[in-house]
Amino acid sequence: MCGITGIFAFNLVGKFNLVNIAAATKALHRRGPDNQDIYHDEFVGLGHRRLSIIDTSAVAHQPMWDESKRYCMIFNGEIFNFPELKKELESRGVTSFFSHSDTEVFLKLFILDGEKCLNKLNGFFAFCIYDRQEQSFFIARDRYGVKPLIYLFDEDKFIFASEMKSILAYGPEKELDYTSLHTYLQLNYIPGPRTIFKNVKKLLPGEFLKVSSRQLAAGRYYSIPFNNASDHRPSTIDYDQAKNKFKELLEAYVQRRLISDVPLGAFLSGGIDSSIVTGLAARHKPDLHTFSIGFRDEKFFDETEYARLVAKHFNTEHTVFSLTNKDLFEHVHSILDYIDEPFADSSAINVYILSKETRKHATVALSGDGADELLAGYNKHAAFYRAIHAGTKESIVGSMLPLWKMMPKSRNGFFSNKTRQLQRFAEGMKLSSKERYWRWAGFATESKAFQLFSEQSRNNFEKQEYDSFKQDFLKFIPEKENINDILLTDFNLVLPNDMLTKVDLMSMAHGLEIRTPFLDYELVNFAFSLPDDFKINPEIRKRIVQDAFKEMLPAQLYNRPKKGFEVPLLKWLRKDMKSLIKDELLSEKFVREQNIFDYKAINRLRRKLFSLNPGDVHARIWALVVFQWWWKKYNSNK
Repeated sequence: MCGITGIFAFNLVGKFNLVNIAAATKALHRRGPDNQDIYHDEFVGLGHRRLSIIDTSAVAHQPMWDESKRYCMIFNGEIFNFPELKKELESRGVTSFFSHSDTEVFLKLFILDGEKCLNKLNGFFAFCIYDRQEQSFFIARDRYGVKPLIYLFDEDKFIFASEMKSILAYGPEKELDYTSLHTYLQLNYIPGPRTIFKNVKKLLPGEFLKVSSRQLAAGRYYSIPFNNASDHRPSTIDYDQAKNKFKELLEAYVQRRLISDVPLGAFLSGGIDSSIVTGLAARHKPDLHTFSIGFRDEKFFDETEYARLVAKHFNTEHTVFSLTNKDLFEHVHSILDYIDEPFADSSAINVYILSKETRKHATVALSGDGADELLAGYNKHAAFYRAIHAGTKESIVGSMLPLWKMMPKSRNGFFSNKTRQLQRFAEGMKLSSKERYWRWAGFATESKAFQLFSEQSRNNFEKQEYDSFKQDFLKFIPEKENINDILLTDFNLVLPNDMLTKVDLMSMAHGLEIRTPFLDYELVNFAFSLPDDFKINPEIRKRIVQDAFKEMLPAQLYNRPKKGFEVPLLKWLRKDMKSLIKDELLSEKFVREQNIFDYKAINRLRRKLFSLNPGDVHARIWALVVFQWWWKKYNSNK
């Protein structure tokens, strides 16, 4: 796990940017606190910040050269099957290894097999291999986007990095992308390949780039193994067989992720997914250390009693970081300062603090992330199931939309949250399958997001470009969708751009590596081969995983409401951040001078925030606060 950056200059103008390689590498110091090394020649620069996990010795530092000095590699990630790949190399005559690292194995496999080697890798990664003889870069990102990579390509240069702050160290022009901003105001994050800047792109999961002088060629080496989920035929194995195979695969993939030369633990929230990962890991690592975060002031969100129950059940060494609202809020400014592209998933605050505290005890942590997207674990998946199999009950709920709109709504209480969910369900029932997905993925409709734009922003917004961008994510959803269609779309939209971005950014801020066994590609391929009813039915979500491990887990984990990893955002915005909102970031003076947003529309949201019926407005206000904070630090006029 590391931070990487590089530049390929195509001419003397591009070469001028080479002077920034040291600053761009240093900008990633929190991702890799253990070592920094840089290589550069006349037109190429490569920078690496190392977080040492496998072979912590100096011989495994990067940039790493092969013995011929033709190939140079910088690599961020882990290859869990590198011992098997090393044996394969030895059987093919490669017997000389100067380190015990996965990076060296990867580099030598690439030299033999080229891009075809990507299909053999089990792990997560973003990397660049420089071929000094051919004067080219080969760059790729892992199958599901666990590790990030962004880049800028113009007539003078190609630059890339793990994070935007490193790209900005090269001093590029910064032009706001209004399609990205409009999407962000709906989803609270910016999906790839776009970023907040027009000239900077995200490399998509499962894709690679070949770069040579003034030429950029993109390709894809992996897709979830069917193009249209609705054409997928039912499983050839029955439910019990599938359940047993899933159980067998997951245990193998948890065990595979225990390889480490530094302390390793596990996040344990008390939910089903992290509890399963903990239980399987504890079988092979009896001294497993687990970590949880608790909310002393917010019992509605606190699950530490279940985390303690699971820790006791599996006899792990368990640490709870019990926080007050004040403790949580004290980290907000640090998080806002670290975010280098608008990203407003408020649960990132929890991940940031949990990672910070865990890093005091471990360098690697297992997590249950990815299970909900893989196996239909969210409330929205239950809603999609009901919409797909709609009957009289669902029709009645949909017809009562005017009533739901009138009733108080909030995430901070059971009944007000239920009303909020009923209104969203009723609204979705009136839409097409594609539009329903998009609506339930976000916090605001397209029209409400557009209303926030100033006249200048509306003139800069390109509707046709936005429509094409949006429809590219919805291409897997037919008129009559099924759950696999929804999950496939989640894997393209939500998983890499929200969930995995959050986990990577917040954990690597503290030099902590997170490993996600549920996202082993062989397990994902198997899960997508299963029919909908193996994953969800009217009574249960994530059916196969809950049933497969029921005998292993404490009975108390079942038949209880699913709780999100949330923070008391509404309270903060109305109280602790009231002055910041009213007098600074969303003040009339700042908004009008900035001229991105319409102040009247902003003021309507502000009034709703402080009303008796705030609904979901706190999520929209938070997105604006994050953007405004980011703008003041990174804005395109600087």
